[in-house]
Amino acid sequence: MLDRTLAPPVQPLARVTLPPTAVHSLPSGARLHVLANDAQPVVRLQVIFRAGKWQEPQPGLAQLTARMLLEGTATRSARQIADEVAFYGASLECDAGPDRATLTLYCLSRHLPALLPLVLDVLTAPSFPEAELEQQKTRTIQSVRVERQKTSYLASERFAEVMFSAQHPYGRSFDADAYEALTAAQARAFHQAAYPLSAAEVLLCGDVAAQQQQLVSEAFGGAAVPSPAAIAVPDFPTPPPVVNATLTHVPLAGSLQASLRLGRDWPTPQHPDTHRLQLLVKVLGGYFGSRLMKNIREDKGLTYGIYAQSLAREHGSTLVIGTDVNGESADLAVREIQLELRRLQEELISEEELVTVKSYMLGKFANELSTVFEQADKYRTTVLLGLPADYYTQFVEQVQHTDAATLQQLAQQYLAPETMQVVVAGPVVN
Repeated sequence: MLDRTLAPPVQPLARVTLPPTAVHSLPSGARLHVLANDAQPVVRLQVIFRAGKWQEPQPGLAQLTARMLLEGTATRSARQIADEVAFYGASLECDAGPDRATLTLYCLSRHLPALLPLVLDVLTAPSFPEAELEQQKTRTIQSVRVERQKTSYLASERFAEVMFSAQHPYGRSFDADAYEALTAAQARAFHQAAYPLSAAEVLLCGDVAAQQQQLVSEAFGGAAVPSPAAIAVPDFPTPPPVVNATLTHVPLAGSLQASLRLGRDWPTPQHPDTHRLQLLVKVLGGYFGSRLMKNIREDKGLTYGIYAQSLAREHGSTLVIGTDVNGESADLAVREIQLELRRLQEELISEEELVTVKSYMLGKFANELSTVFEQADKYRTTVLLGLPADYYTQFVEQVQHTDAATLQQLAQQYLAPETMQVVVAGPVVN
């Protein structure tokens, strides 16, 4: 008879390797990465360009250009693009991030041949119509205006500025006036410079038969073409390590809530301690039973949730701790966060807690590999950040074998409260 008072045995996660990915260098200069899995009759096509905030010559241009790709081409209006995508029950989006712009298509595998011409049309022949451009700018400006009534948005915005500076792509805040001044001519010029198919990373995953793979190769391969002149990117300096952190207050009149962001510069994913540091951050605030959740939420009742996470970008990483609290409790919450940082520096993590966090991390990681799209996301990270092929195998091994003494040493090196920038957005301070 099953004894329900006993938990089922837990098996340690074995060595992990991502499914094999075929990489093809196409005649055009693009690279095609194929991760095939026929569990579901669905495919995802992603076309990735170096066309993010890091490369934009004018603030906001990367985002505007990416969003305008779906607003009309030489042969299709925005309505026709949307109707064609809807007819096939597909999804087509394009957006720009800090370092890259990505166009993403989801569709049934049998519809990929019919949708490829649309994808190519959107990528190679956008028309940037004036009416749609003005509407896109208006929608974005209004959206940001609404977001800036939220303390969480203000805190994150100012934290990025404090960490990197207002002139740095990662720290530059949205400027409505600069965005409003952007023109179709600027978007066309940026598109021509930043979106050549010859420079694309093309990721195709899902139910990919040989026929679909051949069609994508032909669509993005073409003949060898000369690359356009490289975008002149300024030399953005890496912010110096924080020695004595500052407290920055962002007032929001009438707000009863305060949003906190604490953090500092952080080792990149290429650092030899990167996986051990992930484990340390998880102990601090990376899951529901973390130190910060137990203290700030469960014991003090100051918040519904609090988190700590490392954010890795291609040109710099940061640690950020974030939460929302009652405005009157902001100072107390900051002190309690700093207390938890000191505890990790001064006290060894118990074996029971360490086993719990390790099991959570490895179980969550295994769950994140349950679909081909999630596997492709992991693979994409290694490609864009230039990580070794055994990066995730190292992750499993280091998490399994890291002890409490090692984590304490890392906490002493990286989690000193005085090195943490503090941003508080909330009620006006009298």
